[in-house]
Amino acid sequence: MLFLIFFVICFLASVTGAVCGIGGGVIIKPVLDAFHIMDVSSISFLSGCTVLSMTAYSVLRSRIGGESGVDRKTGFPLAVGAALGGLAGKWMFSFVSSLSPDRNRVGAVQAACLLAVTLGTLLYTVSKEKIATKNIKNPAACSVIGLFLGILSSFLGIGGGPINLVVLFYFFSMSTKAAAETSLYIILFSQAASLLSSLASANIPAFQTAVLLCMVAGGITGGIAGRTLNKKITDRTVDRLFIGLMVVIILINNYNIIIYLG
Repeated sequence: MLFLIFFVICFLASVTGAVCGIGGGVIIKPVLDAFHIMDVSSISFLSGCTVLSMTAYSVLRSRIGGESGVDRKTGFPLAVGAALGGLAGKWMFSFVSSLSPDRNRVGAVQAACLLAVTLGTLLYTVSKEKIATKNIKNPAACSVIGLFLGILSSFLGIGGGPINLVVLFYFFSMSTKAAAETSLYIILFSQAASLLSSLASANIPAFQTAVLLCMVAGGITGGIAGRTLNKKITDRTVDRLFIGLMVVIILINNYNIIIYLG
């Protein structure tokens, strides 16, 4: 029954993540935190692996099918910066974890940061029609922006999350679907770098292999379903789904902060 719960959570999160371009980790991480069935470092690692599997499928499937809408001139520097940011975010998480033996406090810090990011994202999304956007092309600037996104995603254990879309909307004037696809491309690089870093340093938390397999299976099948669904809905529908999702994530993170500090 427990394995089924892991699969369903990851499947539904990955469907939504593939449609909205948020990777799914922004849902998986706080939901599993709320269940309190695993250490926060284990949840962060497993969430990252699940997001990596989903984004790898989505990005490779788009490439193979010749359907990719990612602009390589901006997307590649963003992805390289995100990969470096993924390594930096991993180090930051280890550093914060070393400051306190109380894992609940570490979880509370992650939940509070994610709450702030999600709330800011929601406010921007609601008002984005009134905000003038930019159209950055400079590769160095793209790399710096990618670095910032990679640090956030790796530190929070969410893969990429809603902040990716806001940054792509504002700095690159992307449409909702183009931003979603570029976001998944960035997430793939940052999560791959984070995982390779964990493997190289043997800094892998304890978990059951069966749990990892269930979560990855949920991530890949969710990515398949989400990619299919994304082709059938409009940008406006994606925006509505995204806003509703932000509200749910905000509520879950408020709950997690109270529980961790309670």
